[in-house]
Amino acid sequence: MSGGGFDPGLLRHRLVIESAAGAPDGAGGEAVTWDTFATVWARIAPTASGEEIVAGHLSGIVSHTITMRYRADIAGGMRALHRGRIFRILVVTDPDERRRYIVAKAEEEGP
Repeated sequence: MSGGGFDPGLLRHRLVIESAAGAPDGAGGEAVTWDTFATVWARIAPTASGEEIVAGHLSGIVSHTITMRYRADIAGGMRALHRGRIFRILVVTDPDERRRYIVAKAEEEGP
C-alpha cells in the first residue's frame, strides 16, 4: 500500500484496539488492565520473524504491519486483538502524511 495505491478493500481483519489502564491490586500497587478503545477494520501483514531470550527461554517473535483508516488516537503502547491473537503496537505512522490511513508496527505476543 504505497501512497498512491491505497485500497480500502484490503482492510478485511476486524481488530479490537485496547489501551492500558492501571487498577489497584489490593497490595498498594497497580495491576495493568486492558480496556477496549476502538474496533476497526485493518490489514495485518507479517514482515519479519526472529527469536529472543525471554525469562531464560528462547521465544519466537513475529513482526507485523497493521494498516487501518486514519485515526489520530492510536499510539504505541496499545495492543490489537484479532481472533485470539495479541499484537503489541510499537509505533504508528501516517506514511504519506495525507491522513488517509495509518500503519502500525507491531509484534505478536506468544502464548
